[in-house]
Amino acid sequence: MYWDEENKPSVESPIGDFFGIGHSVVKHYISLPLTMTTARGFNCYFPMPFNDLAEIEIVNECDTEIRAFYYHIDYELYDKLDDDIGYFHAKWRRERPKAIRADKNLDGKHNYLILYAEGRGQYIGCILSIHGLRPGWWGEGDDMIFVDGETWPPSVHGTGTEDYFGAAWGFAHEFYGPYHGLPLRGEDDWTGYFSMYRFHIEDPIVFRKSIKVTIEHGHANDRSDDISSVAYWYQVEPHIEFSKMPPPEDRIPLPPRTPKEILSEVLEDLEAEDLTDQIFWKYVHALHLLLKRISKLPPETLQTYDLLSQSMWRTIYDRTIRKGDVDKAKKILIDIYKAVINSLR
Repeated sequence: MYWDEENKPSVESPIGDFFGIGHSVVKHYISLPLTMTTARGFNCYFPMPFNDLAEIEIVNECDTEIRAFYYHIDYELYDKLDDDIGYFHAKWRRERPKAIRADKNLDGKHNYLILYAEGRGQYIGCILSIHGLRPGWWGEGDDMIFVDGETWPPSVHGTGTEDYFGAAWGFAHEFYGPYHGLPLRGEDDWTGYFSMYRFHIEDPIVFRKSIKVTIEHGHANDRSDDISSVAYWYQVEPHIEFSKMPPPEDRIPLPPRTPKEILSEVLEDLEAEDLTDQIFWKYVHALHLLLKRISKLPPETLQTYDLLSQSMWRTIYDRTIRKGDVDKAKKILIDIYKAVINSLR
């Protein structure tokens, strides 16, 4: 979308992500500004003011012909708008950030970047889509929003991904509301496709010089998942291009991974890792979560499974790492990983 003959678009996003769900997934959900109604009607209710000219383009960059495309745009005419009107902006970006090993994150430099804008305006929300590539909770990532060039600590510093998106202690199930929701939930071990939204319509975050909206990828950025997002904001023009749109082949979602593929990749890291106390439990936890998911145990036996698994791993830990035999602990872990992988089709 271009406003008033600008040469760089103010809105640039894959169409599905723009309307609220990533990973090229379409399903029914309804929020206040965006909907996918019955998974067929995409609707947007953000006001988009302009003075002289608005250009809205849909570009097909795939090999498949679009044989039917319907659209309906409502607009109102006024004699004049304010000269310093805030124009609507939206921008998609994607990254697979590197995992960082650190106890604390006291600068936010390695966070996933949702938005960086310069000028005067207000941030009104985002879509965040995460493809969990390994078992384990990625939601310890705190939101950190730096306003007007401030350094650490930021004006807005949350306590976890799910907290920023209006839930708490994880995401128990899919939900959608006017301002926040999780319309797409992946697997119980936190692998697979997740997509969530948060709109600051009643509580916009105003900036006068710049804004940098970020979120950690795991605790202190200890995860390396496939992340994409759409940021929504209003600002007085001109705007900067903080992220270039990649070519179509770099926007295609990664395919879902099988449990065997997931564990095989985790095993490669385990074999190359110098095992420590914390690292031991990280690999145990990943294996435990994935086995718990694929075993499909009934709820009444899950607690027994958890207790048995915890007892087994605690015994292994006490007889190896606690006695200083880290190499033995690593060999046992690797052998169990290989046995599980070989048992999977």
